Amino acid sequence: MTDIRTLLLSRIRDVPDHPEPGVMFKDITPLLADPAAFSALTEALAELTVRYGATKIVGLEARGFILGAPVAVRAGVGFVPVRKAGKLPGATLRQAYDLEYGTAEIEVHAEDLSAEDRVMVVDDVLATGGTAEASLRLIRRAGAEVAGVSVLMELGFLGGRTRLAPALDGAPLEALLQV
Repeated sequence: MTDIRTLLLSRIRDVPDHPEPGVMFKDITPLLADPAAFSALTEALAELTVRYGATKIVGLEARGFILGAPVAVRAGVGFVPVRKAGKLPGATLRQAYDLEYGTAEIEVHAEDLSAEDRVMVVDDVLATGGTAEASLRLIRRAGAEVAGVSVLMELGFLGGRTRLAPALDGAPLEALLQV
């Protein structure tokens, strides 16, 4: 795993003062542009999906779509997008969650998850944990079981793991990188 971590870290670019002064943005676009790194990332996340017995991947808008869809294909499971409110046609389940300054909502098609599903949430970054926590609530409201959460990187200093722990209810949280 050390070799993959080295590879992944070498393809993540630090962008200072983005989107505002004092923030060090972790840009994954160089990783996505490198077929060897993107393939290694996809394989590592697919292995976690299989290890935890997931039957579906939920990808969180928007970079979770980029990572989650190829992981689902590689793991041989279905892919379900979780979108910002108002983006999906048809019947949806909606979940509100708190942001630093206000609230947001995400939603999923109600028929895309069922009691037979074990769902792995895939995203690029675990920051404060708000979106991931809301997605776990959506998964359970749809009647499905949470297999776990897997992310490329965890920004540990933002406390997302601690916030997410109660919502995980014993399901694993796997971060390939901690920064």
